[in-house]
Order: sequence, then structure tokens, then C-alpha cells
Amino acid sequence: MKQEIKERCDIISKNFKEINAERKVLLEKLANHIQEKLNVGKEINLVYVCTHNSRRSHLGQIWAKMAADFYGVNVNTFSAGTEATAFNQNVINTLRTEGFQVKKLEETNNPKYDVIFGDNKSTLCFSKTIDDETLPKENFVAIMTCGDADENCPFIPGCDLRIGTTYFDPKSYDNSILQDEKYIERSNQIAMECLYVFSLIKKII
Repeated sequence: MKQEIKERCDIISKNFKEINAERKVLLEKLANHIQEKLNVGKEINLVYVCTHNSRRSHLGQIWAKMAADFYGVNVNTFSAGTEATAFNQNVINTLRTEGFQVKKLEETNNPKYDVIFGDNKSTLCFSKTIDDETLPKENFVAIMTCGDADENCPFIPGCDLRIGTTYFDPKSYDNSILQDEKYIERSNQIAMECLYVFSLIKKII
């Protein structure tokens, strides 16, 4: 893991007290589900869902993958939306500021990106809908990161747990003087909650 990212995780993981009690109950439900899968040797698939699959859902995918690695847990993480747009440039800029290496793999309206957080450690990001062929069709958790997607996806086929960890959209601050600050704030919140979830997992030796 890149040293800059590891140091950020070390700092964030010492501040779980900032997560309120009600939110912790929700996150612990997710942790318990992951633990159950781990205990019986089942693959762990997490799909973060938001309307446009451009901001919050990608941050969820990336930070969950990184947090799992930080605590030594093997998971597959994905993101999806109710419609496909593109991985937002402000999120990409935020991730680069936080120490991730983000490589664009193609020149299209909806390019694929390799988000790298260590040697041979990365996750593939691009915008897609929940029925995309690259996503698991069963045995996965659907984690709803925005209220709009939660309301407009009343049923997600194949998921064995659906959980709503919604976040305020930093898009509201695009092109304002607070833009960079608010994107970092949202990224840090999602990072903290992902780290909290995986801090609760007891690894099977």
C-alpha cells in the first residue's frame, strides 16, 4: 500500500468516535454480513450504487477495496448506477490529492480508469448500470450511497443484503470556492466508514 494512503488510514482509523451511534449500527450490520461470508469461506462482493455512478459510488468502491486491504480482508468491490455517465473528474482529482494513482485506460465518453493504491493493488472504475455484465449477478451486497438511487431501485435482483449508507452529494459544490474542500470531506467520510466496517472483521486463520 502506498505510504501516503497508509498514513491517511492510520489517522482516520484513530477517529472512529466521529461516527455517530445510529450510523455505527448500520455499518455494523454490513460488517456482520461480511463476517458471516468470511466464516463460511464465501466470496465477498460489495456493489456501491448511486444514480449516475460518477461520484459517491466510486468513492465507496475504491475506499472499501482499500480499507479491506488495510485490514487484510479479501473482497471484490464494484460500483453501479441507475444510469451510466462517467467517472467524475473532481473525484479523480480528489483521489490523486489523497495519494492514489489514477490511470485513464482509454479515450471515450465513459473511459475506464485503473485506480492504484499499492504495488499490484488497484480497482477498475467506470460508470455503468446495475445490470452491467461486469457486475456479480448473485451473492453480493448492494450498498446505496444516495437517496435517489435508493428510492428508484426498489428491487435489485441477486443481492443478499441491501443497505442504505447515503451521503450528501459533493456535486452541489461544483465550480464553487468550496468544491475541493467538500470533495475531500466526502471522500474522508466514506473512507472512515469503510475503515470502520473492516476494523470489525475477525480474520479466519
